[in-house]
Amino acid sequence: MSRTSTLSLAVTLSLALCAPWATLAAGAPQGQRSSDSSVEARSPASQALHALFEADFERSLQENPLLATALGDPRYNDRLPELGPQARERQQQAVRDSLARLEAIDRGALGAADQLNYDIYLTLLEEQVERAAYRTDLMPISQRGGVHTMGDSWRQSWRPGTLKDHQDWIARLNAYGDYVDGTIALMREGIDSGWVSSRAIMQRVPPQLAAQIVDDPTRSAFYAPFRDIPGSVPADQHETLQAQAREAMVEVVLPALRRLQVFFNEEYLPATRESVAASELPAGPAFYDFLARRFTTTELSAARIHRIGLEEVARIRADMERIREEVGFEGDLQAFFHYLRTDPKFYYDSPEALLEGYQAMTRRIDPELVKVFTHFPRMPYGVVPIPEATAPDTTTAYYSRPAADGSRAGQYYVNLYRPETRPKWEMMALSLHEGVPGHHFQIALSQEMPGQPMFRRMSPFTAFVEGWGLYAERLGYDMGLYDDPYDRMGQLTYDMWRAVRLVVDTGLHAKGWSRQQAIDYFAENAPKSEHDITNEIDRYIGNPGQALAYKIGQLRLSALRERAEQRLGEEFDLRVFHDRLLADGALPLSVLEQRVDAWIEQQAAAR
Repeated sequence: MSRTSTLSLAVTLSLALCAPWATLAAGAPQGQRSSDSSVEARSPASQALHALFEADFERSLQENPLLATALGDPRYNDRLPELGPQARERQQQAVRDSLARLEAIDRGALGAADQLNYDIYLTLLEEQVERAAYRTDLMPISQRGGVHTMGDSWRQSWRPGTLKDHQDWIARLNAYGDYVDGTIALMREGIDSGWVSSRAIMQRVPPQLAAQIVDDPTRSAFYAPFRDIPGSVPADQHETLQAQAREAMVEVVLPALRRLQVFFNEEYLPATRESVAASELPAGPAFYDFLARRFTTTELSAARIHRIGLEEVARIRADMERIREEVGFEGDLQAFFHYLRTDPKFYYDSPEALLEGYQAMTRRIDPELVKVFTHFPRMPYGVVPIPEATAPDTTTAYYSRPAADGSRAGQYYVNLYRPETRPKWEMMALSLHEGVPGHHFQIALSQEMPGQPMFRRMSPFTAFVEGWGLYAERLGYDMGLYDDPYDRMGQLTYDMWRAVRLVVDTGLHAKGWSRQQAIDYFAENAPKSEHDITNEIDRYIGNPGQALAYKIGQLRLSALRERAEQRLGEEFDLRVFHDRLLADGALPLSVLEQRVDAWIEQQAAAR
């Protein structure tokens, strides 16, 4: 899963990724935009188009200081986003203005590359206009994070190294109280309007909040950069910075967290809804229909997606049965699942050993990439633990993109909580998905595309991004990495996991399924632990539609590969095909199909 970090940052990124961007060169100095050498040769229409991208990107950074920080631009590191109705109306008006400005540009006067930019940007802006009717901004906290876990999300996206960095962090600490109060105001508006989260997932939040309210402010994640100030900060400033940070913690941050705790426990939690379905929110079924279209970039209905899921579950179960027979297990598939979940030989006995196991897995994968690619990203990636504060309530792993300026490598976050629930047999498929050739490979290459507007380089299309991650799990066969039948069972388990998502996400949000019904269906079809299954179902409740993207994207990518293999025959080169798939960054699936089909015909004609 590509979750740029914990929820508070991830939500900021996901919203902003559909917002305006401009060209920012990978490796360019922080806070500076690259100059495109082709600008002088652009037509007036192209210049107007890229000027729009540039202006909108700058606005996005100003509106979303957390986004700017995550992208390596330090100019707004001392700020937090403005919340409230005035900020929302200003942002929505800016989107409407951008749409009008885009439509005023003569598309016919653009070259082919800019026509593609135009079409994709038009899609994103129109989606933002449509999205405004759905008040998800009134549900800013979930069991996977939010304003209460911001200390951890800041640390994931920003490592202060200078005196100014530490001063900016303190400024954010001092702004945190207003940000919390703005969040509370949004949630109160949600209570009044009916846009409230499901109680099933919100019941997880009080322990998270309680864990953030510490007696010793220096133990807080918000204070973390001041525990060990680097030598790059003048030594005579260390004590002053630490004193200022402690004061901000005592006077601003901890009181704000206590206000949030009282509000959440006494007002918000009692007002949460009993239902789990997105279709039960004030916008009704139209909201989930919108989310399904948005996340899959298709026109598939919830009913059709549900049927596809059922078909995939049946297919994968048959493959699992074959693995069960191959290893000589005598019980039925459910008994085999139980064996995989419970036999100690499949588990590490400590978080440290589990982390080393993940690191060893990535070292095994890296040398095999030449079998499936000719072009590789410049940016490295590392394997790091998910923060302890959110690990119990979040997923098995996720990926955090590199900083756009090259100052921070990609990060493959792994969950070390309760290693006895993290089986070895899932680690290969998981590492292929989150690291290389999955998310890091695709996202880093996308960020490194020269001369492209930033919205093209930051992968805003979930079906492509997550579809590629799931497709990458199967590349382990092409790379010779699935020689162990239990690793193959892990790949099938992850494939089943995403097929089950099609069934349970549509079941929960469009077919009236209960939370327990979804949990039971998941457990019946996949050997995931009860803990993981429960977390996954709660994730689908809190983030409806997103889980549809993985399997739908994978199926479309696999179909394109099959089409190319059949059309090109012996001339088909898997490495070149993959380079073509990733050459334009993330695209809507319909656009990707058009471009790959054209490439296939070009290749066929050249034979």
